[in-house]
Amino acid sequence: QVQLVGSGGGLVQAGGSLRLSCAASGSIFSINAMGWYRQAPGKQRELVATITSDGKTNCADSVKGRFTISRDNAKNTVYLQMNSLKPEDTAVYYCNAQGVKRTPTAYGNNYWGQGTQVTVSS
Repeated sequence: QVQLVGSGGGLVQAGGSLRLSCAASGSIFSINAMGWYRQAPGKQRELVATITSDGKTNCADSVKGRFTISRDNAKNTVYLQMNSLKPEDTAVYYCNAQGVKRTPTAYGNNYWGQGTQVTVSS
């Protein structure tokens, strides 16, 4: 079984910074893409940023220039550096891993972390 454990959320004032981390553990040969999604109260879950195993990134327009996603493939860990935080960034942030293979020829599965709360006060 594969588990994603995220950390780093919390309460911060507007304009502040937080860094989220998420480590995948278990029987893992490779992970195609890792990323972060968020869900605010009363809203649907939305993409924040993703990064592939070869470093290609994709970010939501709302966070471009403020958030940076990075990844350590050797540690199966993804990071989200969040700067210039705004109250509208308040949400539960979920880590995601796509195309997780246990062997080179195995089917790639998708996994979600448990979510970490980020609250930005005005």
